[in-house]
Amino acid sequence: MVGVVVYGVTADERPLLVRALGEAYELRCLDLILNRDTAATAAGRQVVCSSVNDVLDEEVLRILAAGGTELVTQRATGYNNIDLSAARELGLTVARVSFYSPYAVAEFAWALALAVNRRVPRAVTRTRDFDFRLDGLMGRDLHGRTAGILGTGKIGTAFARIATGFGMRVLGHDIAPSDECLALGVEYVERDRLFAESDLLSLHTPLVPGTYHVVDAAALALMKDDAILINTGRGGLVDAHALVETLLAGRLLGVGLDVYEEEAGVFFFDKSLEVMTDDVLARLMTFGNVLVTSHQGYFTRDAVGQIVETTAQNIADHLAGRTSDNTLVGPDGGGQERAGR
Repeated sequence: MVGVVVYGVTADERPLLVRALGEAYELRCLDLILNRDTAATAAGRQVVCSSVNDVLDEEVLRILAAGGTELVTQRATGYNNIDLSAARELGLTVARVSFYSPYAVAEFAWALALAVNRRVPRAVTRTRDFDFRLDGLMGRDLHGRTAGILGTGKIGTAFARIATGFGMRVLGHDIAPSDECLALGVEYVERDRLFAESDLLSLHTPLVPGTYHVVDAAALALMKDDAILINTGRGGLVDAHALVETLLAGRLLGVGLDVYEEEAGVFFFDKSLEVMTDDVLARLMTFGNVLVTSHQGYFTRDAVGQIVETTAQNIADHLAGRTSDNTLVGPDGGGQERAGR
């Protein structure tokens, strides 16, 4: 029987994986992050199912290939954590989930934006202590204000649709404008103008060399002092050091982060009894107007169900010698290399 090992498995995800893969394959679900220290646990398994926080660099891929792995199938759209060139050289097939519910992430981005704008975390903390004052909890209407969307793929488009429902003016920036966004009335502008005019800026662009630290000190300096920044895309889109300096200067109304550049080994784990050694993350979480969540934007029953179903199909395709739009590196070395949204 074909052996499949899945890394970074959550308690809620495990039953879905067992239902989809447990009967057809010899399945092993691990809550470990896949990296150089844990790669040996895949020995003897033909299929490795990875997550976005796994480290699949050349060294790890060599360990996997030497242990008999044939397919790496990522349970995510993005794949910047996988060295595709090394995989090709090693003869590994690599696949991903090219599509799942865009509404999961878009809706969560709005949850963060609304919570930050209306000071919901602070209000909840107060009322749990039976402090029912409104001091310091004043938000503002989003109606009539400007929402900026960096990256108008499927998720960015879903975000734009919600923004129009709030009655907001919507600006967008993308190398490939969306026909649906244009039909919604989204105005496409240059990136600097997007930063400068947005009252609410939400990041939905893939992480590629051209978007690494796209929100850096210069971009933050362009933003309004009372703007809200939301990142549910990839942590590397934001220069966290520059963000801390911006917040220390008393700028930005609020920040919602569901991703963080150095989240691997931290997010998805209980660190409550440990010393937080990441000074930047610890500093970010001291700001009352910053809300940090642990990469849960995608985490709905609908989206995870689609991810698991697609992963099962990727495995079946590989074993049958088929490729699909999900294939990043095929058995012959070909495949797609477009960054996901």
